[in-house]
Amino acid sequence: MNITHITKSVTTPTPTPAPASSPTSARTHADEYWKYWICQCAGWGSVAVLFTFSFSSFSPSNLGGLATIYAWSAICGSGLSHIWRGFLKQRGWLTIQHQPPWWRIAAVMLLLGTLQTLLVTLGFAVIRLPGSFSSWSWLPSALIAWTTLFIIWTTIYFYVASVRHTRQFQAEALRLEIYAKDAELRALQAQINPHFFFNSLNSVRALIYENPNAAAQMIDQLAGVMRYALQSGGVKMVKLTQEIEAVNAYLAIEKIRFEERLRVTVQIETGLDEVLIPPMILQALVENAVKYGVERSATGSDLRIRISRLTGMIHIEVANTGLIAQFGASCIAPVADSTRLGLDNTRKRLALMMGAEATVELREELIEKDRWVLAVIMLPDVLIKTNMTRDVKRDVAPYLASDVTTEKMT
Repeated sequence: MNITHITKSVTTPTPTPAPASSPTSARTHADEYWKYWICQCAGWGSVAVLFTFSFSSFSPSNLGGLATIYAWSAICGSGLSHIWRGFLKQRGWLTIQHQPPWWRIAAVMLLLGTLQTLLVTLGFAVIRLPGSFSSWSWLPSALIAWTTLFIIWTTIYFYVASVRHTRQFQAEALRLEIYAKDAELRALQAQINPHFFFNSLNSVRALIYENPNAAAQMIDQLAGVMRYALQSGGVKMVKLTQEIEAVNAYLAIEKIRFEERLRVTVQIETGLDEVLIPPMILQALVENAVKYGVERSATGSDLRIRISRLTGMIHIEVANTGLIAQFGASCIAPVADSTRLGLDNTRKRLALMMGAEATVELREELIEKDRWVLAVIMLPDVLIKTNMTRDVKRDVAPYLASDVTTEKMT
């Protein structure tokens, strides 16, 4: 049996630890700080303009002096509210889970209103507008107005902080969910890969005394599949061509073992080379077909792999002659048998990675008077994009089996 070895140099990038403070995080913090000061200037500036024009009707000749005084009041308001913001963050009143100390906040509001009133009064004393201190009847109204403004400022700031914290919690929850799914995916893939290696080693063990040359050839093919499994273990998606090459290497191993009992046909629709699929998904189905279709039949089995594009989905079908009864009770349910575990893990991996759009189905059909067992996977049509990471794009060393009939479907 002739096996074509095509070796490609694969360089696995060395992961580098992430810096403690990423540039993106620092840039986001700076953007938020600038937005805060823009809002501060816009808010207090609007108050100054509103007060200036409101009181100018009482003294039109003193418009310049009023503008100066209320510009001073805007500066004082910005400074006091900024100090209040720092106090809120230092005390943790914006982040604590229990109810904030509202009575303390109310007391601070009154204190801030009083300080602001005194500072504005100082401004009037410096500018000395005519009639400013002829009567102090305006003082209670001024105190109420400035205290109300600080209450409004605090309410808005609490609302904005609450929205920001909610988004941060949601982002953190989503990040933890992604980490959990990634860990589960790796655990499921780790259950599938060793199962194939154990089966292959058993095949080598059976041949090592019976046919040493065939056993050596099988070890060579197994090394290629192991290389692919290790290199694809760190990525979530691989090109369909890479998965097909790994499956061909696996079939070459089983061809050495079963010889004429294993008859394989691979039909792949043109234009699917760049389609992305999860690694080792197709191999799990092919392994199932070999174990239950070929291994348990004295005359062997035909094995057919068909991959095509169907209504925006990628249709992957692995079929072998036989009966579902050979698989035991429904292979959809998780049972102790390791191959059925492989099918169940395949379903779980697809559900975690692609959601409800990805499906796995096992059924039996009558084709040309023969009973066939079909394992069908439907995946969303995902093509390789130029902006994908280098890990996803990297090639693996292909090991092709020349005895497997491969056809391109048009």
